[in-house]
Amino acid sequence: NFQAFEELEVLLAKFNICIAVKEKLVKDSGVAQGTVYDNIVFKLQTKPRARGVIVFGSDQEVGALMRAVGRRNATGSFSWIGSDGWSAREIVSHGNEAQVEGTLSVQPQANPVRGFQEYFLALNVENNKRNPWFVEFWEDQFRCKYPNSPVTPYNHKYRTVCPKDLRLTKDNTIFEDQLQFVSDAVMALADALLRMHRDVCGPTSGICQRMNPTNGPELLRYLRTVNFEGLSGDKFHFDSNGDGPARYNIIHFKQVTRGNFKWVTVGEYVEGELTLNMSEVQFQIGNPRPPESICSLPCLKGQAKRYVEGEKCCWNCFNCSQYQILAADDDTQCLNCPGGTKPDSSRQTCLPLPEVYLRVGSGWAIGAMSLSLAGILVTLFVVAVFARHNNTPIVKAAGRELSYVLLSGLLLCYLLTFVLVMRPTDVVCALQRFGAGFCFTVVYAALFTKTNRIARIFKAGKRTAKRPSFISPKSQLIICTFLICIQVVINVVWMVVSPPRAVYHYPTRGDNLLVCSSNVDASYMIAFAYPILLIVVCTIYAVLTRNIPEAFNESKHIGFTMYTTCVIWLAFVPLYFATGNHMPLRITSMSVTISLSASVTVFCLFSPKMYIILLRPDRNVRQSMMPSRKSALRTGTTASVMVGAVPIAHPMGNTNKYLQ
Repeated sequence: NFQAFEELEVLLAKFNICIAVKEKLVKDSGVAQGTVYDNIVFKLQTKPRARGVIVFGSDQEVGALMRAVGRRNATGSFSWIGSDGWSAREIVSHGNEAQVEGTLSVQPQANPVRGFQEYFLALNVENNKRNPWFVEFWEDQFRCKYPNSPVTPYNHKYRTVCPKDLRLTKDNTIFEDQLQFVSDAVMALADALLRMHRDVCGPTSGICQRMNPTNGPELLRYLRTVNFEGLSGDKFHFDSNGDGPARYNIIHFKQVTRGNFKWVTVGEYVEGELTLNMSEVQFQIGNPRPPESICSLPCLKGQAKRYVEGEKCCWNCFNCSQYQILAADDDTQCLNCPGGTKPDSSRQTCLPLPEVYLRVGSGWAIGAMSLSLAGILVTLFVVAVFARHNNTPIVKAAGRELSYVLLSGLLLCYLLTFVLVMRPTDVVCALQRFGAGFCFTVVYAALFTKTNRIARIFKAGKRTAKRPSFISPKSQLIICTFLICIQVVINVVWMVVSPPRAVYHYPTRGDNLLVCSSNVDASYMIAFAYPILLIVVCTIYAVLTRNIPEAFNESKHIGFTMYTTCVIWLAFVPLYFATGNHMPLRITSMSVTISLSASVTVFCLFSPKMYIILLRPDRNVRQSMMPSRKSALRTGTTASVMVGAVPIAHPMGNTNKYLQ
């Protein structure tokens, strides 16, 4: 029993099953006082959650233990698992039925030796004289003395002489249930000797010289390899440890009906294969559910264990946080899910959070694209009207070449919205980064060139009648292109130093934003820095040229454009930085700001010209583009902003003489 218990401890440890209490039963219950067993039960009761009790022992010790369970009022507190040393023994269960109820135990499985009962019942003293002990058995069986048998310590008390007509029958003979083991043992030795004789002696009958005497180790080698069908019909062999086949019946002590207890077979264990009919198992009548024998209940999903010091099977449970999972190889540790993920329902793995980005079908995107589409249609209409009236004075006075450059930049501004609302990829991010600054640079480079030209013309007109340099259409385009190229260089250097990437951004633990990297750190301001500089310079020029004659009032329109643009951008910059955790709103605000800036430019610069071209064509003549004499005398100088003709008047000369 002690060796079996030690082996059991090793096996239980492999399956993380703990032993709460270990107690040794007194081997001979006859010398043990009842208090010894009472103390054992008391110690079992100190661990009330450990209800399963495995008992190795004999029927006497276990019977005494069950009586102590009754004395300690612990009936029903434990479920017993027993060894074959006490299972199905009357001394254990008699009078202790309530305490033993629900026990699961094992018994060696033995089947009847076929033909043995018939053979044995046919024996008598006369036909079985070869067995010297059969006379003693006969006298003990029938409580009589066989004629002429010697006196023994057992038959001297029998006064009756055994009659000759005595016979063994099923009614007067009890057969041992374990005869199969005796039969298999004899058959194993016979099989080993037979095979050894065949190999060593060959066809020689009887014991040959080589087997006289028989070599023990050699016989053991043959004995280990026996394999035959026994007289019971079961196969027999020895395993690697020298043990016979492990065949056990699983038996169960249950209350079949109220007050009626019996041992029933509920399964078997045959050479490593367990068969158990749990439907027949009943630990308590009316309650077939197996009792729990655990120190701590399993933790719920999302909970980790904190073990009680010194206890491998006892723990407290604590919750992992919202974004933690339980470690696969350590149930005491919670692991943080990486950014952009969350635990699954089982808290075993991390699942990606849904991607969040400005989707084309969202209300934010639809609103921004609608505004941009309207701007594109208006801009294309202006381009068409300008192209249709390309050679009229009002178009020439506006500077055709720069006007078309300006309109191209406005179209790019509107088109940029559609790039901004696309799902971020590396290519889309590159287009966004390049386009954000480039389209504004085209617009404000053209406006800067216009305002600079006007300022230089009137500044030069105050000093001399000589025509200023770089005011021709070609020069204006070169200046504008140079200004645009500066932005191109900035963008190229920026992309080389910090390549655009579509990245996942996690401003909060529950976010998984798919954005362009420039949106994360607000580095888009690099793209806008140069256009903002152009806006500031254009605004300064607009202020400086605000008092020119009425005929040259495009500078005033540019001034209105720049003032409004500054207001829009002053509102946009703080909004952009304040929406870092809401990327759809940040991108929408950028799109709307770009579209509004473009729309302001279209309205302030081109609506007056469209009004004259479409509604007042009578004013679209050269004479109406010239300043009045009164205005010229008041300012002391006049100049046309027409690219094709730049009239300059000296204050002392003829104001109607214009130099080509």
